Amino acid sequence: MRIMMKKDYIKIWLAETRANFLILSVVLVMVGAAAAWHDGYFHPLFLLITTLGVVCAHISVNLFNEYSDWRTGIDEKTQRTPFSGGSGILQKRLLQPSQVKTAAWITLLAAFFMGLWLARVSGWPVLVFMALGGMTTIFYTDFLTKWMVGELASGITLGSFVVIGTYYVQTGMINAGIIWASIPPGLLTLLLLFLNEFPDIEADRAGGRRHLVIVLGKNRAAYLYTLLLLLVYAVLIGGIVFGGLPVTVLFGLATVPLALKASIRTLRYRLDNEMLVPALGMNVIVVLATDFLMAVGFVAG
Repeated sequence: MRIMMKKDYIKIWLAETRANFLILSVVLVMVGAAAAWHDGYFHPLFLLITTLGVVCAHISVNLFNEYSDWRTGIDEKTQRTPFSGGSGILQKRLLQPSQVKTAAWITLLAAFFMGLWLARVSGWPVLVFMALGGMTTIFYTDFLTKWMVGELASGITLGSFVVIGTYYVQTGMINAGIIWASIPPGLLTLLLLFLNEFPDIEADRAGGRRHLVIVLGKNRAAYLYTLLLLLVYAVLIGGIVFGGLPVTVLFGLATVPLALKASIRTLRYRLDNEMLVPALGMNVIVVLATDFLMAVGFVAG
């Protein structure tokens, strides 16, 4: 009986941390590490600490978000889907809000100390990535989502900066190639959050948020989603032409057919949350698969 209770407790925390989305952190680190491998650098210990640090930061922002949405009542009003609307753990009283808030700070501090160690062995630029990422983690839900910059800040810090930072930790340098390589993952992280905001627009508005979908409305936001997806692949090609990336990074283009399906469904069912859910799932696959295939492309190159 005690073993079963422990298993249930673990399942509750996995759901609360949105563990199924943490794979994003791993594939982002993979892109930066694969780019470093392509350029002749690989430090296994640095890679392990980087991965753990980024995952802890990702857990922290998820927990801060869950706590804030409980405090403001947003998650009481959302139409929960597998990809949006929160975990529902606090609403079911399976955990106490104080537990979630404490865990958010603990995981953020864990990421902080791992970042300090990486800065010591790699260089001070790690502190810049760490500071900006930490501020986004703390201020994302209560401030950035109200200032219409939440998606952009997340795309930069939990997207581009992870790729660049991982590369820097491995190589000790930042060049034009890794900057080009970091833009598609940054855009994809932005798009992951952006499309997941569609079903929650009314609850978010009632909770005082002012993100892009609220400001633009679903009609214009659906077209912006499509344009930004196209931009992901355009930048990927541009990185080959202008950034010196290996041609094999074009493996990332393999997700174009699914991206088109997600775009078409978003445009068609932007006002119908139930019919939009498959597009949210396609979007998650596009984000993770494109990042992963970019990493494979670097290794293959």
